[in-house]
Parts: sequence; structure tokens; C-alpha cells
Amino acid sequence: MTTETKPVGTPTQEALRKFIAEDQDAGWDKAWQEKVTPWDVRCPQPPLQDLVVSNEIEMPKTGRALVPGCGSGYDAVLLASQLGLDVLAVDIAPTAVETARKVHQSSQIRPPGKVTFQLQDFFTFKVPEDEKFDLVYDYTFFVAIPPSRRAEWGRQMASLLRPGGVLVTLVFPIDPPQDVGPPFFVRPEHYVEMLGEGWQKVLDKVPEHSLETHIGRERLVVWKKL
Repeated sequence: MTTETKPVGTPTQEALRKFIAEDQDAGWDKAWQEKVTPWDVRCPQPPLQDLVVSNEIEMPKTGRALVPGCGSGYDAVLLASQLGLDVLAVDIAPTAVETARKVHQSSQIRPPGKVTFQLQDFFTFKVPEDEKFDLVYDYTFFVAIPPSRRAEWGRQMASLLRPGGVLVTLVFPIDPPQDVGPPFFVRPEHYVEMLGEGWQKVLDKVPEHSLETHIGRERLVVWKKL
């Protein structure tokens, strides 16, 4: 007698996991092609919006920012328009990059900020010493990658940010433990473990404003590279 495996997650999550199981990289593009993108809310994340307009911490107002796993790019545009940064928004899915470019062709971004959308693998991405980033923003990228690659994520973050640079992590979804993903099981302390030495936590809070489906399931943690 066989035991049927009970799905873990919503039908959309199950469809996404099927695509990723078939092909770890191309599966993301298939998800975009099939519009299986539960993370794409078509607006900037409220916790990030609050952060960039508040005076809670000192945010860079000049220089460059990186958004890995940018999706349709709303958060990247927010960073450019509100902080005036030149933002490089990258994704491994060609359809995501194409979608972001089309959506934001007419975005009103105040000078000197601009956004460039680029097809790029975060883990193989390298920049010269004098082109390192002043800010990196991670929302749902950490939980999208297999946990076995999280240490690599930490090393790459250290490599891409300049000393004094800011890493903004919006930790979501903080749900009960599970062995499947994406999104993979996450807690704020997982970021601590993967970043290791050389970082100072400058903000750690439950956001005051979240999307309705995110309330009680996310935390905003900001790091400064020493």
C-alpha cells in the first residue's frame, strides 16, 4: 500500500517547486512565463519604502546599489527614485528581466538615480574593487536559493559590498519549519550564521507597515559591512 504525499504549501508554491525541481535555473524562467510568481506584488515592499524615507539609519544617498533576484523591479526603482542611487537589478530569469524593462520604461526616477536591469547569475557576478556596491537589497532571494548555497550567498555579499556599505534584508516568509522550498525555511538568525564576522547589525525590527499577507511573517534587518 502506497502513502500519498500531502502537498506542503499553496497550489502556486507547489507548481513553482515542480518547475525548479525539473531545472534549478531554467525553472525560474518557466515560472515567469507561466505567471507562477507569488512573490511579484507589483509594488514596492512597504518596509523598504518606510526605511528609505525615514531617518532610522543612515542610508547611502550616492553610489551604486544591487538588487539580486529583482523580479519585476519595483523595489529597485524605489531605491533609485528615493535615494538617488544607480541601481543594478539582476535576475537569472530572462522573462523577469524583460518584464521589468517593459514595466519601468516610463518610470519617473529623479536624477542622478537610474536603474539597469540585467540578466545575471548572482553567484558568478564579479565587480572591480572600485565598483563595489554601497547598498545591496535582498528580499526573497535568500529563501529562493537552496540552503546548501547560503554560505556562498554570505561570501558573495561580503565580496560585492564595499566597507561601510549597507545590506538590507527583508526576512520573509517567517513560517513554521518545513523541509521543502522555495521558499525555504528561514529565520533572521540564518543570515547571521551565513554572514559571519565583519558585519554590524544596525537595525532589527518588525516592520510597522507590511502587505496584508505579510503581517506577522516578516522582519527587517539591516547590516553594515565593517
